[in-house]
Amino acid sequence: MTTAAQLWTRLETLPRPTLGELFSAARDGGEGADEPGGADRVAMLSGRIELEEGGILFDWSKTHLDRAVVAGFEELAEAMDFAGMRTKLFGGEVVNPTEGRAADHATLRGTGEGAKVEEAMALIDRMGMLVEAIHQGALGEIEHLIHIGIGGSALGPALGVDALGRDLSYCDVHVVSNIDGVALEAAFAKCDPAKTLIAVASKTFTTIETMTNAASALKWLSDNGVSDPGGRVIALTANPEGAVEWGVDETRILPFQESVGGRYSIWSSIGFPIAMAVGMDDFRAMLAGAKAVDEHFRDTDGAANLVLRASFADLYYTRVRGCQTRAVFAYDERLGLFPDYLQQLEMESNGKRVTADMQPVDGPTAPITWGGVGTDAQHAVFQLLHQGTHLVPVDFIASIAPGDELDPAHHRILLMNCFAQGAALMAGKQGEDPARNYPGDRPSATILCDDLDAAALGALIAFHEHRVFASAVLMGINPFDQFGVELGKQMAKAIEQGGEEFDASTEALLDAAGLG
Repeated sequence: MTTAAQLWTRLETLPRPTLGELFSAARDGGEGADEPGGADRVAMLSGRIELEEGGILFDWSKTHLDRAVVAGFEELAEAMDFAGMRTKLFGGEVVNPTEGRAADHATLRGTGEGAKVEEAMALIDRMGMLVEAIHQGALGEIEHLIHIGIGGSALGPALGVDALGRDLSYCDVHVVSNIDGVALEAAFAKCDPAKTLIAVASKTFTTIETMTNAASALKWLSDNGVSDPGGRVIALTANPEGAVEWGVDETRILPFQESVGGRYSIWSSIGFPIAMAVGMDDFRAMLAGAKAVDEHFRDTDGAANLVLRASFADLYYTRVRGCQTRAVFAYDERLGLFPDYLQQLEMESNGKRVTADMQPVDGPTAPITWGGVGTDAQHAVFQLLHQGTHLVPVDFIASIAPGDELDPAHHRILLMNCFAQGAALMAGKQGEDPARNYPGDRPSATILCDDLDAAALGALIAFHEHRVFASAVLMGINPFDQFGVELGKQMAKAIEQGGEEFDASTEALLDAAGLG
């Protein structure tokens, strides 16, 4: 049987036709005549996932994937038992070996092992009842919610509220993650304490940044005349006992499963602020969009699996072409936080240096994920993409339906710019002036939503969750632990406790800041 190492070597030695050659392959009559070009290539490397209303088109034709590369990755997927690992994921089996845990985020949207799905749906229903009760005035007049968390407990809610809650119909939500008091004071300034609810989101209910911010928020309520600050707290946690000890009434604790990682937790009670902003109907629609992707990913094999195909391209550029970064540009203001969200999802999951069986990795793992919002990014970083010396695979994300009610010219120009950038990166342009030459042959993929509604947002997030998992399986690493974030925390605690010596530079900085 061919080993994974041999398959990687084979992928590295395959011919590397340009994108222009790939698009003209079926028309040149040469050796590449059996490689579909033009519209046939687009058909081969594009596909849709249908949602309850509308759907999403995934176009990977402007990447260097061809039949040989795809076939090589399909062999690799078989060698790495991708199908078996996928079955374990959806079956609730252990897929996080270092912590001995399953990864049950798909159960939160109704996909997976029956008993776990039933438990997850019960918790979602419990959250729905509390959200609706608050909207109906059970906790008094609530106009503002300050949601306090960090990492996955903040990035997901911030993305969801920003994408779906620009026309807030229920509640004004402010997400605070930074321990820098400036962030919390900025939220205070926008809220009436008499009409403000505090959500404290922490898986363990011990995270120092979150709990420090939460204590300051309660003090702010008290200092501003709220007689029972603790009665304004909703706890979102996998440690309900810890929340009770901290002083939260059990009726205002919304638990989620220990087997749901923080960066995968937007579907759980961590999504409470999204539901508070836009209502449970939209939150459930977000879950339904994610479930549609779950079912496609679970039930579709080989390169026809759109998520797996995206993983093939990601690994081709990272492992075969040596690309160190991947850029994501959202041509939709409502997805302005999506690149930030993906940074944590991708880099915390797959930024590893050992395999799942504790051996050193045999190549690069996660690229550095970065990006921005078009058309702003075009005037900031696209110079490097078009004429720089780095090869950077790009994802463009857009919506056919506009998110505004202004002159349609706004959205038409936005989409024209999005599609033009992908075309220009591929085609390039040569002339007599070297400063105005564009090398071209630079890859991009386009994700085009019919509309950016709650279901589409859920589908986009789930697509990228599974994309991360697929890449991890093909590399043989564990995407569900994140021990790399711990060492800095431990050192910060050591500084607070005192009595430990550090390097000369750190000691000098501590002295300069009055912390020595």
